[in-house]
Amino acid sequence: MSYSASHNSDLICGLCPHACRIASGNLGTCRVRENKGGSLSLPLYGKLSALAVDPIEKKPLYHFFPGNAIFSVGFYGCNFHCPFCQNYTISQEIRKNVRTVLPAECVDLALQHKSFGIAYTYSEPLVHFEYVLDTARIAREKGLRNVLVTNGYLNQKPLKELLPYIDAANVDLKSFSDSFYRDELGGSLKPVMRFIETAAESIHLEVTTLVIPGKNDSDDEISSLARFLSSVNRGIPYHLSAYYPTYKYTLQATKAETIFHLAELSSEFLDYVYPGNIPGGSDTRCPACGAELISRRGYYTRVTGLKKGGCSSCGEEIYGMFA
Repeated sequence: MSYSASHNSDLICGLCPHACRIASGNLGTCRVRENKGGSLSLPLYGKLSALAVDPIEKKPLYHFFPGNAIFSVGFYGCNFHCPFCQNYTISQEIRKNVRTVLPAECVDLALQHKSFGIAYTYSEPLVHFEYVLDTARIAREKGLRNVLVTNGYLNQKPLKELLPYIDAANVDLKSFSDSFYRDELGGSLKPVMRFIETAAESIHLEVTTLVIPGKNDSDDEISSLARFLSSVNRGIPYHLSAYYPTYKYTLQATKAETIFHLAELSSEFLDYVYPGNIPGGSDTRCPACGAELISRRGYYTRVTGLKKGGCSSCGEEIYGMFA
């Protein structure tokens, strides 16, 4: 991964918009990229926090090979520091004394589990850019699909290097307020918007927002966010997920009626909007005729009304990859 040298052996990391200036012997904001004697070192390369087989809907991806399970790998570290992180035990903590799984072995494990692909997930995968790229290249050669679950905080150059090997992504668009990104996460909004715009040009894309009471749940904000996604592609599936107290946040959990209300608002701009972390509302319906296309009960998924990527009732083309 590119980096540039500064004075006194400092390095400036070129991976994400933080552009961390890393002194010799120190780590970047993500705590997985190190300046070792004036060169960039990756001490956590291949150090995985989890190996599992998950329903693809858990990512969540609702329009990408629905009903299938995918081999999923997790990491340590993150370039955001969200006080409401649901995976803070791996995103905000670093463990080095864990099993190393090199890229070729990771692909072999996916094949052994008869998975159709590999999902890079749980904690932020893209701070481990080199590992993801190396693994994705091998996976592609073996006929596997590659899936990202990411915060989208990546510079354009590495993104464009990686995208030819990626098939789908779910991007966590945490808010449509730059002050929220700055004050709560330690980042900024515009790079994530650019990630979404660039990724949507070449891969299957879905977007998730964790809806937090009093933080990012206003009608104006969610409507503006949905309007932005619609300007990219009206077909992008949008997941509005209910927040529950965790890590440093003790705010009251998001009410189900709030999620359904915001989903209805978002549906003015987007064809496929899904409530998350609450029961109900997860079926996929044709935006043209309203026919049921995919039925979901928890993670049990049944394709009911699709034919060759379109609605079997009216023929409307449906955004997604279904076979």
